[in-house]
Amino acid sequence: MNFYTSKNLSGVGAILVFVSFLALPFSTAFGGFVALIGLILMLIGVKGLADYYREAGIFNNVLYGTITGIVGVVVTAVVAIGMVLTSLSSFLYKIYPGWNGDWTTLSGMTPTTSNLTLSDIAPFIAAALSVFVILFVVTIVVALFYRRSLLSLRDKSGIGLFGTTGTVLLIGAVLTVILIGYLIVWIAILLLAIAFFSISTQQPQPPTSAPTQTPTQV
Repeated sequence: MNFYTSKNLSGVGAILVFVSFLALPFSTAFGGFVALIGLILMLIGVKGLADYYREAGIFNNVLYGTITGIVGVVVTAVVAIGMVLTSLSSFLYKIYPGWNGDWTTLSGMTPTTSNLTLSDIAPFIAAALSVFVILFVVTIVVALFYRRSLLSLRDKSGIGLFGTTGTVLLIGAVLTVILIGYLIVWIAILLLAIAFFSISTQQPQPPTSAPTQTPTQV
């Protein structure tokens, strides 16, 4: 894969991930599909750039970050489902006092919530908090891996926007505790696409040191 194909694939992939955020509120499946395609294209492109610059860390850190994100989402889903299913039956017996355990009869029953206590909903609160903490930690780790790759790209390509993007991405990941963090991450992805398309084959020149003057002998 040549240099221009690699940088264009990386840029197009980043744009698709950026666009997928807009599609998610309307169709989670479609938005997720677009993000997956974009991520695959970006990984292929970054691998080409890593080979071009002869810096394996550019690709490896992106790959490690992506794997961490996928594993984190799977672990989060398993933990959430496990915690919810463990307490679901007892919760249903509480709000449907006459329920006999037959799931098909629930649609015809009227729930009773007046006898619910905090201990009844505590397992679901714990599940939500666990999901939040796991996703937060995973997001930070993914951002750190991606930032390492972007700093390497900055040094190899001479495009300072890669370093800026890595910093913005990490700040956004930290601020995902509030909604503004997701907006910052979204902006970072757009900056990433711009940075990819800004790369040229011209390598940054190392700084030249001033010639040393030898003292003249009198």
